[in-house]
Amino acid sequence: MTVRTRARVSGTVQGVGFRPFVYRVAHEQGLGGWVLNDEHGVLLEVEGDPDAVAQFFLRVRSEAPPLASVDDLRCEPVRAIGEPRFTIRASERTGVPDALVVADSATCDECLAEMTDPGDRRYRYPFINCTNCGPRFTIVRDVPYDRPLTTMASFAMCDACRREYEDPGDRRFHAQPNACAACGPHVRLLQVDGAEVSATADPIHAAAEQLAAGKVVAVKGLGGYHLVCDAAHEQAVAALRARKHREDKPFALMVPDADHASALIEVSGATRALLQQTARPIVLAPRRPDAPVADAVAPGAPELGVMLPYTPLHHLLLVDSGGRPLVMTSGNVSDEPIAYRDDDALARLAGIADLFLVHDRPIETRTDDSVVRAGPVMLRRSRGYVPARLTLPVPASRPLLACGAEQKNTFCVAKGGRAWVSHHIGDLEHVSTLRAYTEGIVHFERLFAVTPEVVVHDRHPGYLSTRYALEREGVTLVDVQHHHAHLAACLAEHGLAETTALGAIFDGTGYGDDGTVWGGELLVGGLTEIERVAWLRPVAMPGATAAIRQPWRMAWSWLTEAFGGPQPLPDSLVGTVDPARWQAMSSVAAAPAVSPLTSSMGRLFDAVGALCGLRGEVTYEGQAAIELEAAATRAGPEAGRYEIGFTDPRPAIRALVADLRAGIDVAVVAARFHGSIATATVDALVAIAGERRLDTAVLSGGVFQNRLLLTAVCAGAGAAGLRVLVPRTLPPNDGGISFGQAAVAAARLAAPTETPAPSTPERRPAVRH
Repeated sequence: MTVRTRARVSGTVQGVGFRPFVYRVAHEQGLGGWVLNDEHGVLLEVEGDPDAVAQFFLRVRSEAPPLASVDDLRCEPVRAIGEPRFTIRASERTGVPDALVVADSATCDECLAEMTDPGDRRYRYPFINCTNCGPRFTIVRDVPYDRPLTTMASFAMCDACRREYEDPGDRRFHAQPNACAACGPHVRLLQVDGAEVSATADPIHAAAEQLAAGKVVAVKGLGGYHLVCDAAHEQAVAALRARKHREDKPFALMVPDADHASALIEVSGATRALLQQTARPIVLAPRRPDAPVADAVAPGAPELGVMLPYTPLHHLLLVDSGGRPLVMTSGNVSDEPIAYRDDDALARLAGIADLFLVHDRPIETRTDDSVVRAGPVMLRRSRGYVPARLTLPVPASRPLLACGAEQKNTFCVAKGGRAWVSHHIGDLEHVSTLRAYTEGIVHFERLFAVTPEVVVHDRHPGYLSTRYALEREGVTLVDVQHHHAHLAACLAEHGLAETTALGAIFDGTGYGDDGTVWGGELLVGGLTEIERVAWLRPVAMPGATAAIRQPWRMAWSWLTEAFGGPQPLPDSLVGTVDPARWQAMSSVAAAPAVSPLTSSMGRLFDAVGALCGLRGEVTYEGQAAIELEAAATRAGPEAGRYEIGFTDPRPAIRALVADLRAGIDVAVVAARFHGSIATATVDALVAIAGERRLDTAVLSGGVFQNRLLLTAVCAGAGAAGLRVLVPRTLPPNDGGISFGQAAVAAARLAAPTETPAPSTPERRPAVRH
């Protein structure tokens, strides 16, 4: 008896060697038929003995390639036609694309072995790849994922590569970026004027020599350019910092492997696993006191961000650098998007880099490195993770676009139960970032065949993402309050459609429903609605956004609030703040137009960081709070805490000022403050959960990037019997907002009484972030 079955396979099944895998399994089971890629995923038919066919489908599910993920396999019987052989057919595209695109993947061990084998034809070839590794998302222009629809289209395979590509028994069978030195991309070393450096038979080795000599080299990677220098070379790191206009923010580092990383950071088993993920994120972990890097790499930071090489070019550069750690920071001037087009890189980075290590494979999508804090907490979800699909707990009945926030922006497109959160875009206040945002939306809408009928945005009328949403024509507009989106993103990530939770949402700033700046909120709600049940005592934010850059302004505000009137300039800020400017805050704070009220927990942490004398002004976002956490870590939990209630931290301000005046160590004061906020938060969560009969607590918002606070609140709330949910797949910061917006909109669309209406701009507060 012979049977024939047609099957539709959906999931991550293109660009991962799935067709060759199916081909091999079919041959091993003695089956005939065919397999092909199309706009929906993989379509196949198999014919043969019924037991062999059944075994074939069991193996397709259980033995899929490393990068593949089978989400659904639907089979139907068809008429047997006596087909004796199994073949791979050419891809078809007859309808709307719906296939999943896989993320870029770090070079696999087999390719590395070939690249380091002098007898292999790809010895030291910096673009070696196979079906198990290499570029994917950053080179894809359209689906189905085939070479003509990638940036490899202009590279015609040589005979040797073509034989591999067409050999079902080869690891490179239908590997779309397949290439070698005879037919693929090449590397060149350029001077800042774009002229090729002469007498460089091996540009990578020459670049490594220049790095050892203290030069800064712009290196074209997978999703854009890095600025690279020897991490132990004091002058080189200082020069890079000065040229890049990046005064204090730590630089990321790249080392050959996890053993080398252990010389820089504390590497636990979990940290090692993070470092070795195929995504190869930057992993933030506590730095070793004897880490062999220049002081200027991460001045004053308790952690270092370390990643392992994820392209063959990076591996070769590290080998030729003797395994020394290299600074590997974004190829941009501070706060601009990274350069990824060659002409743009030469124009923008010529004043920073001494040389350019470039290649001729175009990058289709600019993609920053992802950042994960050992724990793990996702801080920036980008290269290696995007565009992995997320699932909406309530499917979207109409295709939608969620526009995200203003800072750390991502956007999200969704249809049905599928949602795709974009790579990290950045802060939209820069024209070039806004352009990348709009171009990215067009690319995602095409790639995932989403034509939005619903566009979701933040309620802040001044956000550029909101302005973008309001300019879309012919769509239904839905607005979502900023902190509701934080809560919803976490609930949706955990697949909770009906749960009503209590959320502690702590961040820097978010537009509140009362027109003030929220950021220290306890919310009760779910995907469709929230209720604000408690919040940090509002205080003036003198000068609005100026108070973000100058935490001493928030110190003035909290001192004034705690002591019932303006206070003298604290000793900890003498020499940092002009006394006349300090006194002028009384008149600034009295003007609501330029000093909105804020309940922000982030601004409270800033204020305490300034009062402790750690940071009166910041050069990057969250610097004062980061340094406050670092100080608290030195003292440890035995330092004690101040007795306060959640909504009113004034007693803590008065107590810590007394401690500082008494000469108590700043580390102890910082630890006591952390302990007081954690305990007050837990007490409030437990009390409200009891009153409302809730059993689930969500912790989200950028402040919960603070390891001490997150750990303490999780432990306390968990010990009290609450189920505690935190973001894992997405960042707790504004990088997760777009997914929360999408989840809220989808749930509201599904609600029988909910009819989203077009949004109208509200009055604009004085602060945009």
